[in-house]
Amino acid sequence: MSELKKIREAKYLTQEELAEKSGISVRTIQRIEAGTEPKGYTLKTLAATLDVSEKKLLISEILNEEIKVEEPILIIEKEVTFNSNLVKMINLSSLPLAWFPVANFLPPVLIMLFTKEKSQIVKQIISLQIFLAIISPIVFMLIAFLKLGSASVMMTMICLALANVYIILRNAYEIDKKRALYYKLNFNMI
Repeated sequence: MSELKKIREAKYLTQEELAEKSGISVRTIQRIEAGTEPKGYTLKTLAATLDVSEKKLLISEILNEEIKVEEPILIIEKEVTFNSNLVKMINLSSLPLAWFPVANFLPPVLIMLFTKEKSQIVKQIISLQIFLAIISPIVFMLIAFLKLGSASVMMTMICLALANVYIILRNAYEIDKKRALYYKLNFNMI
């Protein structure tokens, strides 16, 4: 795991949030976390944004040295503010169209627009449904082109719909219990 990723996660920041705070693109942050060494302006900006020394961002995993923290790190849990009942309703609104993956993201989008609930968790719910709306037809078409028979095509359709229903219900449970999503993407599509 890269030093940037360790520090970012210790401060409870997503890649998108760090990008927004620092002005560095999400893609650049992803590259650095994948192993590219930050330099110049990027290094200085990330160090300043994360309130760490530039040297700390450059420590390599190859050294396998034990890193000793000189001062205690105060971790403050980020307060997530959203109406959990409304968010749960937005999530569950995908259920009626779970069998039709191309349109399953429309009810949550419409409810988000009408209620103006544009929290990060709502964006994640909609992004996940859009992702499923893209992936499901691709999987379905692959099975159809492989000509495995009408039974396999039908089973694929049923499995995709049931997987979507499970994802929606599991996320609704997590929203209710932990005010978070169980299934989410590492990026937003909206």
